[in-house]
Amino acid sequence: MATSGLVQPPVHALAAWHAYRRVPTQEGRSALRRLYPHLVAQQRYLASCRDVGGAGLASIVHPWESGLDNSPAWDEPMSAVAAEAAVMRAYRRRDTVHADPAHRPTDLDYARYVTIVTAYRANGYRDDGLADRHPFLVECPLFNAAMGASESALAGIAEVIGVDPGPHRERAVAITEAVVTRLYDPGSGTFRPRDLRTGRLTPARTVLGLTPLILPDLPARQVDARMARPLPSHDRTAGDFEPLRYWRGPSWTNITWLVRRGLLRHGHDRLAAGLRTSMIDLVSVAGCHEYFHPDTGAGLGSPAFSWTAALLLDVLAD
Repeated sequence: MATSGLVQPPVHALAAWHAYRRVPTQEGRSALRRLYPHLVAQQRYLASCRDVGGAGLASIVHPWESGLDNSPAWDEPMSAVAAEAAVMRAYRRRDTVHADPAHRPTDLDYARYVTIVTAYRANGYRDDGLADRHPFLVECPLFNAAMGASESALAGIAEVIGVDPGPHRERAVAITEAVVTRLYDPGSGTFRPRDLRTGRLTPARTVLGLTPLILPDLPARQVDARMARPLPSHDRTAGDFEPLRYWRGPSWTNITWLVRRGLLRHGHDRLAAGLRTSMIDLVSVAGCHEYFHPDTGAGLGSPAFSWTAALLLDVLAD
């Protein structure tokens, strides 16, 4: 079967635990019992094979693994990937058939995406030796926050199904400490990705910097949060802010939902309420679009996006 070695942010345990807590039935417990070993295996893979930096965090090997495909957060590490936009003449981009090309990643972005995924595939999607040969290696705040929060979710699942939750709690604490140590930038008061090729935090100030709020054990000094509504995916004051282009400015319901959950966990009820109102207002005016213009509220991308609808139902249920 043709497949890819690329992964996605490990939110699966979070989703399973959240769904169970909404409706804690016997059928739900049975489902958690079936899912548990697979969720544990996913976490084990990321914590071992993907810990390229050796500091307890997982590395992403492609911007797509972050979920924020063409975020300005990746501009610096992507600039070191050798590629030419002309490469894309050999491909037909399906995304620009259904969306305005001005709203999508550029041909040069896609040429670099192809270069990175081809390099990973050429080595059979093997993770050993990544540090020596792979062109893109980044410790992402969202990816690792999801990994840490998933360990906390697995602790809850373990208790429900009669398994020792202790190891999950210990790993959650260790991941949180590594996220703070490796990815927190005190100068901006937010978290930033770390480019393992250079050892530096990437300079762009994006919504990724707020996502570690989903970590329940995040220290108080990192919890202070100030944000605009709707929540943009990139700093509105940045020179490369683009309110129409995919992850370079628009507001996304999935990220807003995650940040809202983090704010609630850490007692920022007023800010969380503001994000909830923003999510409802965007959909009530524009519909369940894939993403939204952060200033006008206009719907962008797909006009009937399932995760927007699902997450709206979730916040309405609160």
